[in-house]
Amino acid sequence: ALQIGSEVSYTELAQTINVDKNTVNKYIDILQKGYIVFKLGGFSRNLRNEIKRNKKIYFYDNGVRNMIIGNFSPLELRTDKGALWENFLISERIKQIEYKQSLSHTYFWRTKQQQEIDFVEENNGKIYGYEFKWNNKKKIKLPKTFTKTYDAESKIIDRNNFREFVVI
Repeated sequence: ALQIGSEVSYTELAQTINVDKNTVNKYIDILQKGYIVFKLGGFSRNLRNEIKRNKKIYFYDNGVRNMIIGNFSPLELRTDKGALWENFLISERIKQIEYKQSLSHTYFWRTKQQQEIDFVEENNGKIYGYEFKWNNKKKIKLPKTFTKTYDAESKIIDRNNFREFVVI
């Protein structure tokens, strides 16, 4: 729960909680079937420097995650507000995709050089990349490698334009 929006290694998690990897896999499967969490896989078209193996795990409800870690502090006092923001946006988009029975496929994208796109959506042969920022005061550059390689549209989602992203 503390690693929300980060890549998760089942092996590392198993070692941390002192169980085997299959047990971790079963626990996460149960949480998925109960609509507590969902996974995003890595997007790749077999480029050598792209990371596809690991998954990111998100919560359908930030409140459940906050309860698990015991943190109900106001948002302005939180050190994890960027991760909460990312989880909120991705979970709401996933809910819309599932509700509308869209044929979209969803991923994240990262390279070995640490270039990253928070959320990738593939629909009808078109690829869209989204980067989420709570603090929109910083100038953000999206990785050109992604947009050039995949002829993708990309957009930064922040507090000013998030509604158009979560309601499809």
